[in-house]
Amino acid sequence: MFRRLFGIGRNSGFVHGYRQGYIYQQKFSLVNIKLKWVKDRTLDAVVAGQRDVKATGILVSIIHSSSQCCLPIYHLSRYRGQLGLPSELKLSTFIRRYPNIFVESCFLDSGGSPVPWFSLSPEALELHQREVSILQQSQLELRDRLCKLLMLTTHRILPLQTIDQLKWDLGLPYDYQHSFIPNHPERFTYVRLPDDRVGLKLLFWDDKLSISELQKNSSLQQKVEDIKNGSLAFPVSFTRGFGLKRKCMEWLKEWQKLPYTSPYADASHLDPRTDVSEKRIVGVFHELLHLTLHKQTERKNVSNLRRPLSLPQKFTKAFERHPGIFYISKKSDTQTVVLREAYYGQEPVQNHPLLQIREGFASLMKKGLLDRSRGVYKRNRDTNSVDGLRNEVRIADKTNQISSKDKSDSMFYDYDSDSPLQSPCRYI
Repeated sequence: MFRRLFGIGRNSGFVHGYRQGYIYQQKFSLVNIKLKWVKDRTLDAVVAGQRDVKATGILVSIIHSSSQCCLPIYHLSRYRGQLGLPSELKLSTFIRRYPNIFVESCFLDSGGSPVPWFSLSPEALELHQREVSILQQSQLELRDRLCKLLMLTTHRILPLQTIDQLKWDLGLPYDYQHSFIPNHPERFTYVRLPDDRVGLKLLFWDDKLSISELQKNSSLQQKVEDIKNGSLAFPVSFTRGFGLKRKCMEWLKEWQKLPYTSPYADASHLDPRTDVSEKRIVGVFHELLHLTLHKQTERKNVSNLRRPLSLPQKFTKAFERHPGIFYISKKSDTQTVVLREAYYGQEPVQNHPLLQIREGFASLMKKGLLDRSRGVYKRNRDTNSVDGLRNEVRIADKTNQISSKDKSDSMFYDYDSDSPLQSPCRYI
């Protein structure tokens, strides 16, 4: 019914023969329409588990980047804020859920207390090395993703903290500031912001990148005269059982006919109190989600973009007013915005090579949980943890294990085990 109503499916087109002047359009105030949220179990399943996969991926990158490829728990705890794990969940508890990814060993500190250290299993190391290889092969593509993100902003600048929040979604390397940005000095530079933070500035505007995903898809399917109308309609689909009232159907039909403003174009002339402006906001986040690998991101990440994108207050209400374009999942105690058109069921329409790596980690995590529940790793812990870390701990011995400075760190005692260590603590 909705395909017939809007004349669009998963591949959007234009609403034909619709053209109105700028002044007439600006007279339309923002219509007070509120659509109910309906749970979508299919997209919830897509979001479920992403938090743990992200945390695992970050920990793997941190451990692998260390000189010994092995780190104590108190060192890993310093990065806890980046993992997005529940505050009540101990980091050691999370890591020990996946013994086929994180190999644990321990030795005594200068005070004689056992200190857990973690390295990567051969399976995890192989996956991560494949990931590094893909990142090298995808340098130009990832560069363009970051360029387009900066092109969406008013001043072509974003604070590094904002990019850090989006780097996992964009597919950037964990240490992109050191391993990626310096490779593209013709595109990016670091600048000092007025609030004394460090920002990343775009140096070169590429017109070829300023074509939005919606424009790109439409140009492949529509006639030239339809493109000139400028009334691009977004792909719309609803959760099974979603009941749309007649008033809402009529409003959405007319809203789709409004002019489409490119997210890369200057929109300062638009009145933020109009539906025309709202359609531009929807277009901005439609494009932003297309820049991400999973076509989804946490709502809080989007909220931090209000000022750089020069958006009005409460702009994220657009997600709730357009549940046929975006779905807000409430899994994992957070709100995640998902682009509906990006999925056929639970399968992504575009399957990036990095997604395959993440699916590989997800499979490892599932297997690790299952094997751990069967006691597989409990029986083999001595062999796996001591032999697997012999070289790393020998290096640690040469550096006097843990310095007194580290021992006094406020996060040091996070390594207290929530379950007894299975292997004896020893110096190797």
